[in-house]
Amino acid sequence: MYTLPSKLKLFSIIIMVLGLVGIAYGFLTAPKTIEDVKKIMAEQEAHHGEGHVVETHDQEHTANFVDVARGEEGYSEAAMKHATDLKPEGHGAASHEEHVLHQLQTRPWSATFVGAFFFLMIALGVLVFYAIQYVSQAGWSPVLYRIMEGITAYLLPGSIIVFLIVVFAGTHFFPWQNEELVAHDKILQVKSGYLNFPFFVIRAVIYLLGWNLYRYYSRKNSLAQAETNNYGPYRKNFKASVLFLIFFIVTEATMSWDWFMSMTPHWYSTLFAWYIFASMFVSAITVLALTTIHLKSRGLIPFVSDKHLHDLAKFMFAFSIFWTYLWFGQFMLIWYANIPEEVTYFIIRIQEYKVLFFGMLILNFVFPILVLMNSDYKRVPWFVVIAAVFILVGHYIDIFLLVMPSTVGHNWSFGIPEIAALLFFMGLFIFVVGTGLGKVSLRPKNDPFIKESENYHF
Repeated sequence: MYTLPSKLKLFSIIIMVLGLVGIAYGFLTAPKTIEDVKKIMAEQEAHHGEGHVVETHDQEHTANFVDVARGEEGYSEAAMKHATDLKPEGHGAASHEEHVLHQLQTRPWSATFVGAFFFLMIALGVLVFYAIQYVSQAGWSPVLYRIMEGITAYLLPGSIIVFLIVVFAGTHFFPWQNEELVAHDKILQVKSGYLNFPFFVIRAVIYLLGWNLYRYYSRKNSLAQAETNNYGPYRKNFKASVLFLIFFIVTEATMSWDWFMSMTPHWYSTLFAWYIFASMFVSAITVLALTTIHLKSRGLIPFVSDKHLHDLAKFMFAFSIFWTYLWFGQFMLIWYANIPEEVTYFIIRIQEYKVLFFGMLILNFVFPILVLMNSDYKRVPWFVVIAAVFILVGHYIDIFLLVMPSTVGHNWSFGIPEIAALLFFMGLFIFVVGTGLGKVSLRPKNDPFIKESENYHF
């Protein structure tokens, strides 16, 4: 039975504490008034020169205003006019300072949400992978069931934290929650039947209940199967997994619309839900592979062979390509069509986040291709670890780019709030998953495919 190593446990607690302190620091030091913003802008002007500040101001109002729309006009015709005319009536220095104040106050919220969702999507993605194994009646993977169940232990605390963030973030994330904005925006008025706060919260509660109930029920049946001589619990898990995957297909799509796309409520993409799923799935399988390597290095899962690792690495390789296909499909078609309400989403990401935007393509596609192309390398733990590091860093950046341009615009940086959130949720993830892995034996028993899995050959 696995026991979380004392050093790793201490490490997780230390980075949780440091992360929590850093998150608090981010909220406490965010500017509170227009005067604070003026001081910040004056310091920037003194440091970079007036020309740089004016240039940044212009870039924001050409690229960011239509995309993020945190001013009074939102995504109205005036906002579209503002994208081509830098000095429309009613947008002077005071309006710009209010806009900057809102974005700087939003930054700690966004940094926390990026870290929280990144680790939540890993647990949720592993749960989906787990359900797929049951539905497909896969013969290779039952030896990994306890590992998957340990990772999904994070789902409950992780989903509760994300729920609290999206509910209390309010207009920091979601401009459609600004009643004054909606009153002057016909498009948001049309969407108000779906984008309204009560229905938004109800949907979020449904997501959390559905995901966590399946995790609880499937784990219960999986443990019950180890104590019985019939396949009743397995059949229950099969049926539950079918229902869960149907539920997940719907809720993952609406979740991506609710928590990400509605940050820029005039923008839409029919590939968006698939894009987030691809990032979620490849990150989850990558963490599953890393956890398997960790446990195998400690001699705790001798029944897991390099062939199982090879298959996990194949999934990492395949879904890295799948993610790239969706990235290209969404980006290139929107860019080529050049429809204003679509292409504005990418303008700010290219102008203000260029290194991250194209850098994540290298991390998420080029490096996995180079490291995992050779079939033999997929059996070598160190090669898989190297590829895993690239993939996880790349997909953290991916989530970062889903949130930051839509909420803080050009007023972004990677500093204490972002590092602190990453540390806190990494520590929480390690602690919860390590504890979850240690509750029962890592060797599943009495599964109908367990012998095939232990003697897996290809």
